[in-house]
Amino acid sequence: MPTAVLRALRRNHAAKVAVGVIVLVVFVGLFAPLISPHDPNLQNLELKLRPPFWMSGSEPGYLLGTDKLGRDVLSRIMYGTRVSLLVGLAATVLSGVVGAVIGVVSGYYRGWREQVFMRLADVQLAFPSILLALAIIAVLGPSLFFMILVLGLTGWVSYARVVRAEVLSLREREFVTAARAIGDTGPQIMVRHLVPNIVAPLATIGTLQVAAMIVAEASLSYLGLGVPPSVPTWGSLLADGQLYLRSAWWIAVFSGAAIMMTTLAINVTGDLLRDVADPKAYTR
Repeated sequence: MPTAVLRALRRNHAAKVAVGVIVLVVFVGLFAPLISPHDPNLQNLELKLRPPFWMSGSEPGYLLGTDKLGRDVLSRIMYGTRVSLLVGLAATVLSGVVGAVIGVVSGYYRGWREQVFMRLADVQLAFPSILLALAIIAVLGPSLFFMILVLGLTGWVSYARVVRAEVLSLREREFVTAARAIGDTGPQIMVRHLVPNIVAPLATIGTLQVAAMIVAEASLSYLGLGVPPSVPTWGSLLADGQLYLRSAWWIAVFSGAAIMMTTLAINVTGDLLRDVADPKAYTR
């Protein structure tokens, strides 16, 4: 699989750019405290709404300008990267684990377990995930932990459905029949034989899910239901900049560009992984 990914990456120039953007975003997120030019929460009302460095009236040292409280926009975007990556990755891992367990159990045992879990998935699909997350966080209150928990527990359905379909096919294969014949129990078969064969589709779905979680986090932060207001996020920057689109457009535009570039890069990379994992779409 890694060799196939590298071969596909050499052929796909858009994916090369996307991977480069992801590496840059991860680097900024990890080292934001070391490379950010200013404290993201440091206020200076004398410097409020200063434009980016190439415009007249800009302030030296504030490359992307300042917001309504004189805080450095570039530093707030850098620190917002950390929140977006943490929420995106943690919520994706949580939803992937929950969905994979439910999918494997439903596909292997079938019967009443499959009926219960799949009907539960149907019920959850009847409610838009973002509205369900809004309702829960509105009750629990803004918190990074609650946001990860809610987004993770509302995103398991796509994993469960794909994994269940894979397991339904795998459970009839010869190696599973042989494992039953030598006395392996259901949990042993699931862990030793089924889980290793669903890693590729899980990785593909997970890559695309990270982008969806980042957008969901930005949406909740934009509405004031994400992390506490003292924590800079891309969504809160968008919310701060919406009132100044005419006079201080850079507050919303640069944070929106960060969301767009990151999610686009992740989606392009996810498409690459999907093509590699699908033998009909990718020729090895």
